[in-house]
Amino acid sequence: MPPTGHTAAHYGAVGVLVGARLGAYPHANSLLVRGATASLVVDPSLSLVGTAPPADLVLVSHAHEDHIAGLGSYDVPVHIHEDDLPALRSRAALIAGYGLPPDAADEADATVRDHFHVRGRPDATGFEEGTVFDLGGRTVTVVHLPGHTAGHCGFLIEPDGFLFVADIDLTSFGPYYGDVGSSLADFEASMRRCEEIDARWYGTSHQKGVIEGAAEFRRRLGTFAGVVEKREASLLAFLGDPRTVEEIVGHRLVYRPHVEGPHVGPVERRTAVQHLHRLLSEGRVAEVEEGRFRAT
Repeated sequence: MPPTGHTAAHYGAVGVLVGARLGAYPHANSLLVRGATASLVVDPSLSLVGTAPPADLVLVSHAHEDHIAGLGSYDVPVHIHEDDLPALRSRAALIAGYGLPPDAADEADATVRDHFHVRGRPDATGFEEGTVFDLGGRTVTVVHLPGHTAGHCGFLIEPDGFLFVADIDLTSFGPYYGDVGSSLADFEASMRRCEEIDARWYGTSHQKGVIEGAAEFRRRLGTFAGVVEKREASLLAFLGDPRTVEEIVGHRLVYRPHVEGPHVGPVERRTAVQHLHRLLSEGRVAEVEEGRFRAT
């Protein structure tokens, strides 16, 4: 079982609870935000299990296991965007959203239950874009950033000028949009939305930590977004000859060849289909015969 425990770093009154290995999966970075009248935690991760600081409420950026593993430590109101609410309330709904074959889904369910301590929070309630949580002299405003999941959100904390962008995490892996409810188009729109928000600090969920200054954040965001372009270029090159979706899955747009697991095929398939649909609509790819596609 991965180790728990975190270290704290402070940006104004925003405490970033940095998970093991800088929040690399299966860990994540959480936030502790205190105001004059209340405090809240954002994304209680695996690193908070056994070390969770007290809080009056919990906000969840999106329903993935690494962002809710420490949720069992909190018997307080829990809030998430309404589009991800079913997956937070029910572990079965969470697993269904991964779109795995039955055997793999059963294994994933056991892992999420036993290693991430996910039990479901039927008491959780939904918020929407622009919802403001007033902590007394400090506010946390919901910024809906869909694409990674339908309900994926960031949080703008004022007056500190801290924007938490969650799994728009700027890692070299690039944008992930391989779940059943994921959307490439929405992810790209969310990245553009982040680019438009001026903040002093930008906090990520994994590895890259906190970036200071809008200019540096936008530079890194451009590199992160560029992974989508690289995937598309790889696909177009591969489609120099007619290919099926299954051949594209085997070619891999997302994972490196050595990565194995039951999740790889479904994620690669959903990613490939989203890129294909876009390239077909743009006339850059044609279906030359049923189920076979070639770059134009």
